[in-house]
Amino acid sequence: MKYQVPQFIEIEDKIFGPLTFKQFVYVVGTLGASFLLWKSLPSFFAILLIIPVGGFGFALAFYKVNSLPFIDVMENAIRYSLSSRLYLWKKEEKKKVNDKKNKEISEEINYVPKLSESKLSDLSWSLDIHDSLYSGVSGKKVTSNRERSQRLG
Repeated sequence: MKYQVPQFIEIEDKIFGPLTFKQFVYVVGTLGASFLLWKSLPSFFAILLIIPVGGFGFALAFYKVNSLPFIDVMENAIRYSLSSRLYLWKKEEKKKVNDKKNKEISEEINYVPKLSESKLSDLSWSLDIHDSLYSGVSGKKVTSNRERSQRLG
């Protein structure tokens, strides 16, 4: 038996045209509050109050901060400003462990593998072979490290 699995479950459904239910409630509430302010106050004072109320209402409905709804940002801001904060600074003294143990641990952490003389010369020789393959391209004679060391020493 096949079942259809719902997709896009985190996206709210558009109920009232292009608006979700929450957006519709915010817009209608903002329009209602603006109408009440217009009817109850003189025109000049009503306009002064309608502009911030309308901006806040439309921000609640449509504005997102870092993909978070504005209502969540406002909730977090209010919760942060009303909660108590306690700042502590306490210097913790490090306990000194046995110096021998510290030295062993630091040697393990800072271990750098060392190349022997033969491995280093083999690596140098392989690099020189690569250089000699391409020596005819530039027209210059490439001398190997081995040849240089034989001349010098």
